[in-house]
Formats: sequence, C-alpha cells, structure tokens
Amino acid sequence: MNILAKFDPVTTFVFDMDGVLTDGGLWIMPDGEWVRRMDIKDGYVLQLAVKKGYRIWVVTGSWSQPVEKRLNRLGVSEVHQQVRDKKELLDRLKAEHGVNDQEILYMGDDIPDLDVMRSAGVSACPADASRDILDMADYVSPLKGGKGCVRDVIEKVMRVQGRWDTDISLAAT
Repeated sequence: MNILAKFDPVTTFVFDMDGVLTDGGLWIMPDGEWVRRMDIKDGYVLQLAVKKGYRIWVVTGSWSQPVEKRLNRLGVSEVHQQVRDKKELLDRLKAEHGVNDQEILYMGDDIPDLDVMRSAGVSACPADASRDILDMADYVSPLKGGKGCVRDVIEKVMRVQGRWDTDISLAAT
C-alpha cells in the first residue's frame, strides 16, 4: 500500500517524547535537573494541528514538567508521562475518544514503542531511531528526533488531506 494512502484517514497523532519530540539528549544540570531540547518548527505545527482539530497525544515512559508545560501552551492537553505500558494506555485512549487504529499515526524511536507502533494505522519514526524501529516503521522521516521529524509527519498528513495552508491567522501567538 502507498504510504500516502495510509496518511489519508489520520485524525490522531501520538508521539513519544524523548528521541521524537526532543533530540534524545539530556543536559544534566548541577542540581540534578534534566534539560531537553525541542524544535520550534515541531512546536509550530503541533499548535496548528490542534487548531485544525487533530488530536495530539504524547505517551512517554519518562517525565519532564517543562516539556509538559510547553506542550500545554501549544494546545496539547493529552500528555501522558511515566507510562509503563504504552499499548494499554493507547487502547484506553482509543476507546475513550472513539478512535480506530487507521486514524492513528504513532511516531516512536526505540524498543518501548514497538508494540504500540504495531497497533497504529501508520507507524512512523525519526531518521535516527533504533534499528528495530527503522525496520518496522511504515514511514521513516528524513529528519532526526527533536530536529523537525514531528513537523515532517504532521505536514505530510495535512498535505495529503488537503488541509495544509499558510494562513497566517492560524500562527502561534
């Protein structure tokens, strides 16, 4: 099946945090705080997708209050952290929101994402994902985690669906 055809029914984007929304690196500060890096272009398209009615869910095994605050400011309200079983959570979210597998694009980068990626309509990953993920993903972004891969998949879906535009009124404030 052509990957563009798989993008057409997508209404819901599910992203892992570290290695997808962030570049996977950590700066360990003297006080022990972990600092992550995110891409501004990913942020722009996340808020645009929310404004256009797409669901954005973040599902991660880690925890970062600053990342959650940033995502909330972009309009992403479904940020699930310290998740032990991502597939179980995704199944619950699908039931709560009445979403089927074909409507979901899941982007992950490492072994904890394998099972949940197998249940999504579209499995995607950044260019620097682990070998196991690269081998099974339906779509591999040419961009690395935290370096625009989120922008890449959301923009591709919107373009396929004819919902991409450059209307400045939808820009982040």
